[in-house]
Amino acid sequence: MLTARRASRRQAPPALSVARALVRLPKKLTRAVLWVGLLALTACSPQPVNSPYPEQQLSENVLYTAFSQRSPKYLDPASSYSTDETPFTYSIYEPLYGYHYLKRPYELIPRTAVDIATPQYFDANDQPLPPDAPGEAIAYSVYNISLQSGIRFQPHPAFARDTDGSYLYWPLSADGLKDRYAVTDFEVTATRELTAHDYVYAIRRLASPRVVSPAFGVLSSHIVGLTDYAARLKQADAALKAEQGDGAWLDLRAHGFDGVKALDDRTLQIRVKGKYPQFKYWLAMTFTAPVPWEADRFYHQPGMAQHNLSLNTWPVGTGPYMLVESIQNRRHVMARNPNFRGEPYPCEGTPKDQKAGLLADCGQMTPFIDRIEFSLEKESVPLMGKFLQGYYDIPEADGGNYGVAMRVAASDSAEKAALYADHGLQLLASTEAQITYLGFNWLDPVVGQGDTPEQQEKNRKLRQAISIAFDWEQFISIFLNDQGEVAYGPVPPGIAGYEGLPQGLNRQVYRWEDGRAVRRSLDEARRLLAEAGYPDGRHVDTGEPLVLYFDSSAGMGSNATLDWMRRQLKALNIELEIRATDYNRFQDKMRQGTAQMFMWGWVADYPDAENFLFLLYGGNAKAKTGGENASNYQNPRYDALFRQMRFLDDGPEKDRLVQEMIKIAQEDMPWMFGFYPMSGGAYQAWVANAKPTQMVRNTLQYLKLDPHTRADRVAQWNRPVWWPLWLGLLVLALGVWPAWRVLKRREQATALGDPK
Repeated sequence: MLTARRASRRQAPPALSVARALVRLPKKLTRAVLWVGLLALTACSPQPVNSPYPEQQLSENVLYTAFSQRSPKYLDPASSYSTDETPFTYSIYEPLYGYHYLKRPYELIPRTAVDIATPQYFDANDQPLPPDAPGEAIAYSVYNISLQSGIRFQPHPAFARDTDGSYLYWPLSADGLKDRYAVTDFEVTATRELTAHDYVYAIRRLASPRVVSPAFGVLSSHIVGLTDYAARLKQADAALKAEQGDGAWLDLRAHGFDGVKALDDRTLQIRVKGKYPQFKYWLAMTFTAPVPWEADRFYHQPGMAQHNLSLNTWPVGTGPYMLVESIQNRRHVMARNPNFRGEPYPCEGTPKDQKAGLLADCGQMTPFIDRIEFSLEKESVPLMGKFLQGYYDIPEADGGNYGVAMRVAASDSAEKAALYADHGLQLLASTEAQITYLGFNWLDPVVGQGDTPEQQEKNRKLRQAISIAFDWEQFISIFLNDQGEVAYGPVPPGIAGYEGLPQGLNRQVYRWEDGRAVRRSLDEARRLLAEAGYPDGRHVDTGEPLVLYFDSSAGMGSNATLDWMRRQLKALNIELEIRATDYNRFQDKMRQGTAQMFMWGWVADYPDAENFLFLLYGGNAKAKTGGENASNYQNPRYDALFRQMRFLDDGPEKDRLVQEMIKIAQEDMPWMFGFYPMSGGAYQAWVANAKPTQMVRNTLQYLKLDPHTRADRVAQWNRPVWWPLWLGLLVLALGVWPAWRVLKRREQATALGDPK
């Protein structure tokens, strides 16, 4: 019987077990359990329970975004070059120039400078030359750049002084860095006004042996004396270390050169070799942003590096924002620079900008947003999940692919399209200043230039036939989901000198019919192929099939892409053989000029046609000079026009030469021009003034939020579903109550001696 009774207890219904437990509880504890259940029900509020931020923060003027790889490695303007660093560097630092946020083609505008300086020209005897002097006669150019007054650095401990005027945190005592791992751990901060000397110091740092700068190579080839200055600095640094040890600070104020100097506190002078109109664009990059000597000295003190205190982690600038929190590989926060003077939002733009409401804030002072918080999201799925829940205003501040990817997803899925539309997401895309092309090696005897005039003409017709057969419209549709634009020439939209249709049409490959570009037929391609000496894809003399070779590094292009390429040429009965090697071997073949056909690309350093047309300049041939002319293309007329064009200032004459060079390249066909990729951003409906661009880097100061709409939408999209809990508690109560009453009666009966 004992065993049976125990077995029956183990098999008792759950409701009876719960009831027994309640009966055995002391009365006070039972009431407590009931109260907890009641409180659980009353706590079922309509507010979101999965928010990563306190609820009230969603109504604050704070932009939330993410970074997915790692914390920015270099925030020192001399070293920073990665796109994931630009949301910080271009918001914190101010170069002399910048780009108009809305205008296309891109327009250079002053930031800290009064205006865009017009250079003065001098000959080899230091005699001034007129503005229209030929480029060959100009020995050097002088840029005298005036600075705006009243610009001040952000608050920073490097500027803090004691009552006697000495610097408060220089030199620090042995325990001066105790418990200090962030700039915000220093109690006292100060500021001072920006001067031309800060730009001088910044450019000197590019040549310092203690600073690694990717811009030094280019700028030293243009700024007078910068190369020799770097050599002298190296010697001075070695002597300093020998005398005072490795910890000694190299004060660049004591080492100067004539190429860059301050004429006074408001005038910066830079001397440039020859005439180089594109130099002005380098002054819009953070490589030349100002660096105060006090910050360089402050961060050079012993122990700073061990505490992760440097310009790479805690920059010092005059821009609209400043870094106020930095937890490596977790979270970074920028807040308004209280010393920023403010800049008016632009009042001009394209017709599309007017229609999109991007001019509504004309003249209002930027920045509009108080704080910008970056959180680490290692995986794309949770990042996108939080974005769709409304917890991120934009997925990534530097992410140029999210808008494109989500547009593709919406085109593939009606469900996602409906979701995005319901959320009012802004999925914006733009054609960027970059190109992907398929190149022919000019040194190759089959697809290249050719040795004789007759062979040159035949090879040209072969390249034209192949270019007709390659249906780039289909490529963009299949592999880019229509998120790209067919390239008709080497210069992309948004760059001065670019011609739209029909003027810019590549008429070797297309016809202009009924107001649109129509690819020439395969019959025309076959005719050109026969005239090239390969009727039906076979050599006219030997009858051997024509086999072409596409060189690539392993992983450059998927199998599907390569199969597509084979099919394009198969339509002309041409065989395409893929020669894939590792990246180093591929690079060697490109340097040696032994690859026949290849895929290559270029992203603009600055918005000038010269930055694309130099890719086809014979003087930059990769096999001969190690330059960026990967096709090794050479045309005497093109090269002469390029040498003339590169010295011209922006204007109609330069545009005319650019368009003539494009026509030459279209006829010679050293490239299949391929496509201009699109990039874009994804923005919540409450984010205003969004315009995706990869050329304008200081975009965060123009964005505007409606945080109250955000709070409402987040509450709406993430409203908790409590009814299953209520239903479960009700079912539990209905099941337990009868059993509890039965057990209660039994206990009462036992207490009275009733055997029932």
